[in-house]
Amino acid sequence: MSSNQILIVVLISLLLVLLPAFGLSKLFHKAGVPGWKAFVPFYNTWEMIQIAERPKHWFFWQFIPVAGWFVTMGIFIEFIKCYGKFAFWEHALTCLLPFVYFPYVGLDQKTRFIGAKGVKHYQKSAVREWVDAGIFAIVAATLIRTFIFEAYTIPTGSMEKTLLINDYLFVSKLSYGPRIPNTPLAIPFMHHTIPGTSARSYSELLKLPYSRWFASPVKRNDVVVFNFPTGDTVINKPEFQSADPYYDVARRIGNGNINTGRQMILNDPETYPLVLRPVDKRENYIKRCVAIAGDTLEVKDGRVYINSQPGYVPPHSQIYYDVETSGQPLDADLMKEQYNIDIEDPNDIPSQTGNKYLMLLTAEAVEKMRTTGLAKSITPQLIRPSQVDARLWGQVNYPYDTIHKWTVDYFGPIWIPAKGGTLTLTPDNYTIYERAIRVYEGNTLEQRNGKFFINGIESNQYTFRMNYYWMMGDNRHGSQDSRFWGFVPEDHIVGEAWVIWMSLNKGIRWNRLFKSIK
Repeated sequence: MSSNQILIVVLISLLLVLLPAFGLSKLFHKAGVPGWKAFVPFYNTWEMIQIAERPKHWFFWQFIPVAGWFVTMGIFIEFIKCYGKFAFWEHALTCLLPFVYFPYVGLDQKTRFIGAKGVKHYQKSAVREWVDAGIFAIVAATLIRTFIFEAYTIPTGSMEKTLLINDYLFVSKLSYGPRIPNTPLAIPFMHHTIPGTSARSYSELLKLPYSRWFASPVKRNDVVVFNFPTGDTVINKPEFQSADPYYDVARRIGNGNINTGRQMILNDPETYPLVLRPVDKRENYIKRCVAIAGDTLEVKDGRVYINSQPGYVPPHSQIYYDVETSGQPLDADLMKEQYNIDIEDPNDIPSQTGNKYLMLLTAEAVEKMRTTGLAKSITPQLIRPSQVDARLWGQVNYPYDTIHKWTVDYFGPIWIPAKGGTLTLTPDNYTIYERAIRVYEGNTLEQRNGKFFINGIESNQYTFRMNYYWMMGDNRHGSQDSRFWGFVPEDHIVGEAWVIWMSLNKGIRWNRLFKSIK
């Protein structure tokens, strides 16, 4: 945890015990305790614990980061009970607005101190017991979801065969350090939209800057869950969202000119209703981090190279191959058992002409086909720059310009920005780094007459304030990843995919339960 983060935690903790001090002093007076004690941070909560006759160890739990804030609220509730305040709305005000509610109670002439003995005579109704238990469960689950782990479901085949559609994962928030929500005012257990509606499930009345406690960098080859970087603007209809991103739609309807497409979208809000989302409310994606901050990445012949060295090949990474067999019919059980291919799945075998197939294969399956003689010939189906229609340059792959004629199989070289790393801007690399500098790091950036202006000052030097990562799916020909939308900033990182706790496909896939993710 950085010194700045520690300062934020301490400041919030102090405000929590100091803001209600005036009202506390009046309440202390009713209990026969000197009012000045209410103005001494944490000494006031110690006195409240003693007045309420609650366990002394509660005092020390307050100093646990974040969780301690809720302990303090619990002390407030136990304390206010000593004044005959047992209603749910009274406890809600005690937690949410103690700096307003405590003065109200303290100055109320009708309020009397009944002490801990008076509290013992009060019996909660069965309904109230259930309500309190439900609130406790929601708070506890929210804390766990924010700071420890979160459940995630695989929605697409972009990580097959490493992760399958309808694999249910636990994502560890501790691997890279828990990220403090940018928008803490939100309905529990809803990501960005209230189910069944198009309404937001969060409020931006309170917005917090990016902060991550006990931060640890993403490691190369980790399987990572992150917020979709270009999901800041979405077309708020089910058929669009992150499945058909706003920026892709703008390029498509503008015939490659994103500005034209944007204007067309703005002119037709009924067809294209737009929503802007903060970082923590953007769609969650899962990919493998193939390059970390400071790396130079290149894809050649469909193979990833990091810093000019061959990169790690995930055991289940797969691409499409043109396969010619000797003519024998394919046995479904054998293909599944030996080569992990479902011959009835159009994703695994999308086309067939006689004994020639297009197959989605792992490196292991390719080697087995060659060894067993199943394949008469087998060649990767790669998309070379020379095969792309020149009219499509600037529309197909990141960085969407006519300078970098890259494809999913021939990409880069490209440098991944690192915190503290300084970049010299040139006309050739401007489109690559422009979004990171302007959008992710909050600067103005312009290119005029061959010169660059950062925050209104002419300069071709920029020093990055965050680390960035390059994410790719293990299904290399079926993944919308960094080759289409670029870098993932560190403030978008959610956590590391940890373990599969459930997997469904016409029933439970028993062999995948509690399988660690590599």
